[in-house]
Amino acid sequence: MEITQIETFLAVASFGGFHRAAEALRVSQPAVSSRIKALEESLGVPLFVRSRNTLTLSSAGRVLRPYAEQLLKTASVARQAVHQLDPSSDVPLQIAAGLSISVYFLPDVLKKFQQSFPTVAISIRPGHSKEVLEMVLGEEAEIGLARSLQHPEVETITLRDDPLLLVANPDQLPKRSGRARLTEAAAWPLIFYERGSSDWTLTRGLFRHAGLVPNVALEVDTIETAKRMVERGLGMSFLPLMAVAPEIRRGELCTIKLMDAEPLHRSLDIIHPRHRPLRAQAQSFLQVVRELVKQKSNATTNDLGRRASRPAKKRHRP
Repeated sequence: MEITQIETFLAVASFGGFHRAAEALRVSQPAVSSRIKALEESLGVPLFVRSRNTLTLSSAGRVLRPYAEQLLKTASVARQAVHQLDPSSDVPLQIAAGLSISVYFLPDVLKKFQQSFPTVAISIRPGHSKEVLEMVLGEEAEIGLARSLQHPEVETITLRDDPLLLVANPDQLPKRSGRARLTEAAAWPLIFYERGSSDWTLTRGLFRHAGLVPNVALEVDTIETAKRMVERGLGMSFLPLMAVAPEIRRGELCTIKLMDAEPLHRSLDIIHPRHRPLRAQAQSFLQVVRELVKQKSNATTNDLGRRASRPAKKRHRP
């Protein structure tokens, strides 16, 4: 059992697939497959249940997951302790990032950063927002990227708004106007994801505060899985703008505006310890993030502002 195998196992479990895990880890998909196969062979059990469209943890995988998370945490702390003995050593820049941010935002940041700083080594630790905060507080990461994070011991820089949008397949759009009331939305087949996450809690709370019980047709592990289900017309879902902006621009998904409900606003935040100075590499990374967010925000605002208020064109199936 190797650290890279454990890291890959957690990435596949978090992202719900080999392709997204490979992107987050910046390795090839065959490398991900090889690591998972080697880990399963060393343990003598399958860690994932594979079907045509989904990949979920097996019972053995669910048992292994908390131990794998603890193992990675211990390895990170040990690595930092050793590097601190030699201040001149080349310590990788440790970045903790929310799951959706790792998939939909971080790859562009890393590409831009490495163009300017090709010699800086980077280590990415994906997790939910609470886990990102814990990694930064526990000195497992110098910088954290997540949504709507506040804590007295960290400095929070809000980069942009990343709201949750109710999206649907254009062929399944209930109303041509792209507008509806919350009572109508509660009756539609809805797809929830990442039970216990902040997105799940926000979406649940939207209906609960209105005294409504949503019709949850499917509950899945990841944002990406939920999006794929929506694309196939299996239901609607409240998904982050960051995750669906390209599909909305291409007309593959459309938004539904709720006329009698407040928008589900979330901010994209970057955090770092308040009382621990940032290294030069971390400061440079922050600057690259700010520049890229500004570029993306301008492009998204100009484009989606023209599209979000009207339904996408219906696609005619042969």
